[in-house]
Formats: sequence, C-alpha cells, structure tokens
Amino acid sequence: MSLVEQWREIERGLPEGWADARLTLSVADEARIERATALLGPATPGRSGTQLRFGTSRSGSAAGPEAVRRLLRRLDEEGIGGTLALAGADVAERPKRAAASTLELAWQAALATLPPDWSDLLVEIELASSDHLARASLLLSPVNPSRHGQRVALRFRVARRFGYGASAEMVRRCLARVDADGIRGGVTILRALADTHPVATQGPVWQLDGRSV
Repeated sequence: MSLVEQWREIERGLPEGWADARLTLSVADEARIERATALLGPATPGRSGTQLRFGTSRSGSAAGPEAVRRLLRRLDEEGIGGTLALAGADVAERPKRAAASTLELAWQAALATLPPDWSDLLVEIELASSDHLARASLLLSPVNPSRHGQRVALRFRVARRFGYGASAEMVRRCLARVDADGIRGGVTILRALADTHPVATQGPVWQLDGRSV
C-alpha cells in the first residue's frame, strides 16, 4: 500500500472534530532515510533511526492534511516505501460563541478576540430557529453563506485584505440586516489564520470533516 493510501486510511479513522494528529513513518530502506527526511522537510520531521515523526493540523499550527498528502506522494513517486502510523490525535474544543444581544454586536465581539494580524476566517452563524434559514440566507447572500450538514447554521469565509471571502465590514452590514429582520442567533469563528500570503491562489483551504471549505 502506498504512503498516500496509508494516510487516507488513517485520516478516515480519525475522530470527528480532530484538530491535530501525530504521525510516524518507518522507512523500509535505511539507505533512503536521508532522502525521505528531505522530502518531508516542510512538515519538519524529527528522526529516530529509520523512523520519522511529524504532525498535521487543521488549525494551521502544522502542515495541513492536504499538505501531508502531497509530501507523501513525493515519497511514493520516488519509490520510498514504509509504514505510516498514527501516534496520537487531539480533538478540538468547541469554539466559544461570542455572546451579545444582536448578531452585529456578537460579530464585533468576536473580532475583538482575534490577533491584530488576522487574515482569513471561517465563520458560522447559528440561528435560533430553522424557520429563519431561508430569510437569513437571503440577507447574508453578499457573503456567500452555505449550510453544513443538518445544523441550523450558515457558514462563510472572511478575508481581511485579499483572497476569497467577504470583508469584515460587509459581514457587519449583512448581520445588521439580519438583526433588523428580528432573526436571532450566535456567531462563532471556527477557524482563523494570521498573516497569510497566498501565491497563485484565492486563499487558504480548510478541511472540516473531510470536506474542503
């Protein structure tokens, strides 16, 4: 089984809502351990004999799942085999929802918790009633909201300077319109990145429950 296929098997077995995972790669050919280490360089692997240790993260603190897949594909292409194993995984705590009397104020409160160099966000608006989903979707249409599963919630991306996502000010104006319509709910920042500099892309890609967003 290729290393990419082994990673797919491991990824499918990770707990729902996982945030970080630790991996070990036992390289089959000791003579190729140096090359394997170099190819995995962006994941900053640690070495112990013929075993390499590295991590992956959905939060941006380490190489993301897709980046790990690309790195392992390089090893596969060079014929470097081995055994990939999961050494451990951590489940993310559910983000705290910003509490406020209106969605607009909740959004401002959520922004106040971010570092000054934040650049990209994945935001969720959880509504108090499913009766309001259609109307809220319409009022939030400028930020391109989408549903995720069966939850009574809408998700969208925010970009501070450039790339794919609505501006923070556009989000504020749209939420003010939702408030004016008497729709209540809560605001949660699900993912946040700081000081990103996309090259030939529209921004970062997050993996949530096996889906790219």
